[in-house]
Amino acid sequence: MNVSSRKEDHIRLAAEQQENPVPHRAYDDVSFIHHALDGIDRTRVDLTTQVGPLTFAAPFYVNGMTGGTETAMIINRNLAIAAAEAQIPMACGSVGIALDYPETAQSFTVIREQNPNGIVFANIGAGRTLDDAKRAVELMQADGLQLHVNAVQETIMPEGDRDFSGWLSLIEEIVGGLDVPVIVKEVGAGLSAKTLLKLKDVGVSIADVAGVGGTDFGKIENNRRSGGHDDYSYLHGYGNSAVQCLLDARSAGLLGASDFTVLASGGVRHPLDVAKNLALGARAVGVAGSFLKVALHEGPDAMVEVLLAWKSRLGEMMAIMGVPAPDQMEYTDILIRGESRDFAEVRGIDLAGLASRSQEKE
Repeated sequence: MNVSSRKEDHIRLAAEQQENPVPHRAYDDVSFIHHALDGIDRTRVDLTTQVGPLTFAAPFYVNGMTGGTETAMIINRNLAIAAAEAQIPMACGSVGIALDYPETAQSFTVIREQNPNGIVFANIGAGRTLDDAKRAVELMQADGLQLHVNAVQETIMPEGDRDFSGWLSLIEEIVGGLDVPVIVKEVGAGLSAKTLLKLKDVGVSIADVAGVGGTDFGKIENNRRSGGHDDYSYLHGYGNSAVQCLLDARSAGLLGASDFTVLASGGVRHPLDVAKNLALGARAVGVAGSFLKVALHEGPDAMVEVLLAWKSRLGEMMAIMGVPAPDQMEYTDILIRGESRDFAEVRGIDLAGLASRSQEKE
């Protein structure tokens, strides 16, 4: 099976997962305590947020999805047009295929062509070299690089890598050798506090915890296998949710640090999930699967409408909560229940203070 066919499989199977979402998500474990008289004038809410040296017009972004095929070109074109119109940052899917097969590059470069002035991130795997990273950034004329770690996916992928021992040193080399920001991210299994601290130690300053609950690439790769006894279905859903990862990062003192920025993604389905991630300490939130169907089937105008609606709804929710800026969401009062609470208790993370934080700013 050629690599373009694999990418088409990824798109088809990812879209199928969006049609059959998991019944309970970690975000359902998080709820806001509503204070009915805390609201402010919506015009006071400024969605601008700082991610390293970059200023986002809103605290969410289009996360890396795809590239390398004709279908991927349609998706990326529609997303790029919408991202430009709505002023939302956008990442591409893994550029590795374009580095190895230059004839597929147009499915990636269409993003910068349609969004010449917006924030665009290139994307490659952590097993790639510094030279590959530079080529990816150059190809995309990118403002930054997403460097993804995906050991679970690679293990289940029939043609995937099996040696992950050199990833951390390669990450260190890439971070030290690029003159654009590097965002290290998982692809759906989460980054624990231990992992975030390792990344920080080698010079990483931005990381997307990218937890369980969104597109399950392990499941996608298993669906591509021959079936029968050649099965990895027991690894479906393996890893930790963004909620768990953010709680873990908080316990390690990694949230709100001046030299380290934590982002979140994984199963974000609507603006309320964005708000929950912000309340848990993420500075910005990546969204992929929830935008895929619109970008693929409804076109750029519909995608613009969706992105503008997300910005509007998020601003409205922040006004209801009395929060004028995304980094002030950490003072909202939240409750953690269910499996996320169990995780926190076993990890020794105190949750009681999260339910009364609003008093700190009064």
